[in-house]
Amino acid sequence: MIKQTIIILKPRPRGFHLVTKEITSHLPELPAMGLLHLFVKHTSCGLAINENFDSSVRYDMEDIYNRIVPEHHVAYRHIEEGIDDMPSHAKSVLTGVSLTIPITNGKLNLGIWQGIYLCEFRDEGGPREIVATLVE
Repeated sequence: MIKQTIIILKPRPRGFHLVTKEITSHLPELPAMGLLHLFVKHTSCGLAINENFDSSVRYDMEDIYNRIVPEHHVAYRHIEEGIDDMPSHAKSVLTGVSLTIPITNGKLNLGIWQGIYLCEFRDEGGPREIVATLVE
C-alpha cells in the first residue's frame, strides 16, 4: 500500500535545521516495515540526514557550504532574485531534494545520532512543502 501526504514546514532562516520531529508529527501511523520517501518541492533548499545531537554540526555545515559556494561571485548570471539565490540553487543540487528512509517495527530506522535536516539556503526561504510517500 502507498500513502502520500503533503507537509508544510514552518519558515526558517538560512541554516541547517533538524526537522525530524516536525516531519514525523505529520505522518500517519507507520507500517511495521516499509519506506518513507521525502521530496522537498523547492530549488533553493535541500534535505539531508546528519548529526541529531550536537548543534555545532549544523553551524559547521553552514560554514562549509558557504565556503564551497560563496555569494557575490562575479561569474553568476542569475542574480535578479538576490545574492543568496544562485548559491542556494547550487547548494540544493549538491545536497539533493529527497531522502528515502527505511521503516522497521513501525519507526524510522535512523541511526541513534541521525536526524532529518531541512537545509535552508535562502536568507528567508518561507514555508517549505514536502511530499511524504509511505510505501508499505
